Amino acid sequence: MSETGTIVTNADAEQSYLTPGSRSAATGSRYAVILATFVGLLLISNIVAVKLIAFGPFIVDGGVFLFPLVYIVGDVLAEVYGLKAARRAIFTAFALSLLTSLTIWVTQLSPAAVGWENQEAFESVLGFVPRIVAASLGAFLAGQFINAWVLVKLRERTSGRCLRARLIGATLVGQLVDTIVFCTIAFWGVIEGWDFIGYTALGYGIKVLAEIVLLPVTTRVIGRVRRAEEVTAR
Repeated sequence: MSETGTIVTNADAEQSYLTPGSRSAATGSRYAVILATFVGLLLISNIVAVKLIAFGPFIVDGGVFLFPLVYIVGDVLAEVYGLKAARRAIFTAFALSLLTSLTIWVTQLSPAAVGWENQEAFESVLGFVPRIVAASLGAFLAGQFINAWVLVKLRERTSGRCLRARLIGATLVGQLVDTIVFCTIAFWGVIEGWDFIGYTALGYGIKVLAEIVLLPVTTRVIGRVRRAEEVTAR
């Protein structure tokens, strides 16, 4: 019982010690979860993108498996939370991607412990390659900004209608810019001639196809998140 005579339950006592943001965390911040997913998918894709994979005569990089999901989550951010929130997510992902690259670089330069014989393997797989880092970061910024901008502008022009058409349109433009920027910076001169054109076209086609195939999932997620945010805002 408090000095004023009010009975204080254990739950009330526990609540009084909560930090200012604990209530928001307890109720669940959907934007934070989506942002974390967005960043995680990007970091994983960037790490595995250093490997070139051959499917018969076709060459792709390892990022082709998860990177389409980065754009799908980006679509959710732009469609539900708006361009400003999407830009904030893009800048956050960019900063953490840059931090990851710098951390790998510092680790690579640090002297190996006596008896640790995997330095060459580490450098071969995760070694800091300025060209790849520049390609990845540049392509991500350009592609994501354009994707979010196109999606938001199309939403304004259509008054929020034709969601699937807007998602496909934004994907076609955003992925095109992303793929061309990345492939040109990262592999121009490494992959030559028609192999380079085929690599770029195949990577673009796979990413766009993956997003189209997953379109029902994207629209359902957008719908559920939007409804949940509308309920929370009431």
